[in-house]
Amino acid sequence: MLDHVFLSVSDIARSVAFYEKALAPLGIAHVIDYDGRQGPAGHPDLKGFGANGRVFFWLRAGTVEGRAAHIGFVADGKDAVDAAYGAAIAAAASEIHPPGPQLHYDPRYYAAQVRDPDGYSLEFVYKEWQH
Repeated sequence: MLDHVFLSVSDIARSVAFYEKALAPLGIAHVIDYDGRQGPAGHPDLKGFGANGRVFFWLRAGTVEGRAAHIGFVADGKDAVDAAYGAAIAAAASEIHPPGPQLHYDPRYYAAQVRDPDGYSLEFVYKEWQH
């Protein structure tokens, strides 16, 4: 199980605005900012997103390797997948695949996939057997 992920982005303000909109339908919010000066030398400033009292997704300014990461976010149902996909597209994501069953994995695997403004692959996922 993962505790957190750091994602380097080219424009921190743009990315915070994008993720605030794209993740809201999943109940994930921008909840904390971390001043890197509080950490060891060279620690980056961070923008933290989370839900249910946990912060697990962090943005930092830095070198973008857009095709180097794919991040799957858990959705509580098909409607949440559809809503997150719609919010991400409205916030300037580009489509990889629209919401629907991912039959190549399992008929109960429902997901949508987009690219964020830096080219990172994001997937909004509902796996019926995990809920």
